Amino acid sequence: MRSVWTIASREYAAFFRLPVGWLVTALFVCLSAVIFTRSCLAPGQPATMREFFGLWWSILIIVAPSISMRLFSEELRTGTIETLLTSPVNEAALVVGKFLAAWMFLATILAPTICFVGVLWMLAAPDPGPILSGYIGVMLLGMLYLAAGTLVSSLTSSQTLAFLGAMFLLIGAEVAAQRLSGLLSEPWSGLVDGFSVQPRMADFARGVIDSAHVVFFVCAAVWCLGIATVLLQSRRWR
Repeated sequence: MRSVWTIASREYAAFFRLPVGWLVTALFVCLSAVIFTRSCLAPGQPATMREFFGLWWSILIIVAPSISMRLFSEELRTGTIETLLTSPVNEAALVVGKFLAAWMFLATILAPTICFVGVLWMLAAPDPGPILSGYIGVMLLGMLYLAAGTLVSSLTSSQTLAFLGAMFLLIGAEVAAQRLSGLLSEPWSGLVDGFSVQPRMADFARGVIDSAHVVFFVCAAVWCLGIATVLLQSRRWR
């Protein structure tokens, strides 16, 4: 755990030493502000952030790959990955440490959006339950997207390819799940629909914290991180 935290703290600090960290923060806050204004402050809208959280998965498809693209791609480009692999830190700790740093950075750039809750509270009296569950859903979805981005980043030395690869992977998986669900009959359509994140985020936005959703996000993220660990181990075997 000490090695994981050392890697995580170093990588987390690196996000604020590079321009990309501030650009991602500005992008995330601006997109969130636009969606909040259109979905929550429109005349006649109920005092809820349900639509806001329901649409946030589309923001993370862009933001998460922007955060994760440099995690391993930069190490592969500069050749420092060889130094890391020969250090006394195992591959699992390296992957988890870098992923944890990205997840902490996501939580950091998510923090300013709490002011949106304050604005809504000044105008009406929203139910705090769906708001809390919505933030939980965003962090779980971000965990999955960042884990997928970590996996893609371990495959290439190009940050651009890591960004595009992760983004198209997330978009393709969501589109494929929705399209196949409409083409197949039961029970296969329900099984395929279970891989879509949009209905799960809709439940969190309504204030429903389903344990099945939590297990799905955690297991899918662990699977992606496990594959990334195996890929790094294969580099040591070469």
